[in-house]
Amino acid sequence: MLTPRENLLRAIRKENPEYVPLFLNLCQEQENNFFARTGSRDYLSYFDIPVRYINLRPSRHPADYSRYYPSLPANTVIDEYGVGQESHGFKHFTKMLHPMEDFTTPEEVYEFPLPDMLADYRWEGLEQEVQRIHDEGYAAMFHCIMVFEYTWYLRGLENLLCDMITDEEMAAACLDRMTRFQAQIAAKMAAIGVDIIVFGDDVGTQNALMMSKEQWRRWIKPTTRAVIQAAKQANPQVLCYYHSDGNIFDIIDELIEVGVDILNPIQPECMDPIRIKELYGDKLAFWGTIGTQTTMPFGTPQQVEQTVKTMIETVGKGGGFVAAPTHLLEPEVPWENIEALAHAVKKYGKYSW
Repeated sequence: MLTPRENLLRAIRKENPEYVPLFLNLCQEQENNFFARTGSRDYLSYFDIPVRYINLRPSRHPADYSRYYPSLPANTVIDEYGVGQESHGFKHFTKMLHPMEDFTTPEEVYEFPLPDMLADYRWEGLEQEVQRIHDEGYAAMFHCIMVFEYTWYLRGLENLLCDMITDEEMAAACLDRMTRFQAQIAAKMAAIGVDIIVFGDDVGTQNALMMSKEQWRRWIKPTTRAVIQAAKQANPQVLCYYHSDGNIFDIIDELIEVGVDILNPIQPECMDPIRIKELYGDKLAFWGTIGTQTTMPFGTPQQVEQTVKTMIETVGKGGGFVAAPTHLLEPEVPWENIEALAHAVKKYGKYSW
């Protein structure tokens, strides 16, 4: 019998897995719901999730970002990158504050302090932790490497998109600095033996790319290539998992070109997972496809089961599939639907070769 790690890696590589792996993430409210029902916080074990996360050690020397916030709203925290998160009391959602939004020169970009994630002390023991995870039978996953998103978190989305058209020098400085930083983290994660690195840069809207394909090729494709290549040069066996919500159909072939192994989440409300499997199933694995805008919050348990069955029989055919909701499971998802998801994957996910 395969370990969860062995089965997951075989599934991704289409090498005769025993069963379709399941993956899901719970929001804090759903975690609390899980705890109330089970007395445990370990939902990864409860649902037989085959991955465990690797995280950097906490910073001992957090940067001081106070000069970028001369007037800070109440109920605001500054994260490690210097991005403000202003809470308005609605679940886990916050309003983002952008410390670089008023910058006018590339010099200001290069002077902005980035976190000390590359410091040796933050990596102490991580290689041994990866080995421990492997010894326990799980795959080690790092979440996540982002260039476009971290850049706009700092600069502001509207500002960065405008820079890409009207101030190319500024856009280049912002993206170049973040690319170099994230590439080093990706390479170090690959070198310590992490199985899967998540590269997360949302570039899709519900209907299409949020920018022209030409702008994506000019600005985002090279950064994606650079961070993936950095990881694969450090460890050719590492699997590169690319996340973007929305409709990104027009760039899937070019994501394959730059080295993506796993595509996530393939939102069925935006793209047809079955068609994408037919077109790209020989080159990609697929992680997701169970809609969190439709099926999970608003379907019945029976509809959840039928959707999972259909995805396993189509997208899962021949391997290359991890059944998962397309996003974090939010408070409006009935617990019965979460249980139905897990049950259906076990019921229909057995392979016979």
